[in-house]
Amino acid sequence: MSEHGWGPSGLDGRGRAAAEEPGDTVWRLRSRACWQEAAELLRPTAEHDPAVALGRAELLIEQCLFTAAHWTQAEQALRLAEALAAGTEQRAGAACARGFLAYVASVLGPRDRLDEAQAALGRTSALLPPDAPGRPLLDFRRGLVAENLVGDRGAAWIAYRRAHEGAAERGDELLRSYTWRHLAALALSRGDVGHAREGFDASLRLREQLGFTVGVAPALAALAEVSEPAEAVRLRAEAARLVHALGGVPVWLARQLGAARAPGPPPDGRIAGETLGTIS
Repeated sequence: MSEHGWGPSGLDGRGRAAAEEPGDTVWRLRSRACWQEAAELLRPTAEHDPAVALGRAELLIEQCLFTAAHWTQAEQALRLAEALAAGTEQRAGAACARGFLAYVASVLGPRDRLDEAQAALGRTSALLPPDAPGRPLLDFRRGLVAENLVGDRGAAWIAYRRAHEGAAERGDELLRSYTWRHLAALALSRGDVGHAREGFDASLRLREQLGFTVGVAPALAALAEVSEPAEAVRLRAEAARLVHALGGVPVWLARQLGAARAPGPPPDGRIAGETLGTIS
């Protein structure tokens, strides 16, 4: 699995159908915050194809992460993926997505779903052998839960490190952009500015190379935290312009930067706190 399911090389980041539609189009739409359009493109095939159903669910969960909204649509897509999953790998993928949705909902959504997140990720771990392709993504998501829901930075660092190494072995550069950023944030929390700058810079560089436009603004803002004052102002201004251009997403970063008027909390969601830190 690529981070959030559908990466720049096609479905699941494994190179399958890498140069074929709809994979390339889905990636372009996803990277520009057009999750609804990407999901609609996948909808007909997702009705009967377990892999596409899971990829579509992951897209819509990512939309929740960036918008703090659209929870019902993500839940419906995930239930379809769970219903269609046949083999062990597909069931593990659906369970991993379930754990991630519960995590995102706990941080940004209607209620605390920590128990659900931990149970789903534990189920994923039980289904996957140690060398399974889905392990790096599972480790990353367990790190998210440890860091942001449990408050265990030591466990988070171990999980992120495993995910980072696994993503490097599999060539999943999008996932590595996330692991670099989280390892850097933990380094910064220890006062290790040098390693923090290295990680934030690597994360930004990867996202720019991949064309993951929607993820560039958070990377710019993170790098600003370890930059000289004048450079930090420039980076935050660039992040703010990008957030504005994408319609105010991520909403939590828009709020921090004052880059755009973030939408009010939707009926089925909330933004938990003024500063959420590195949530994804």
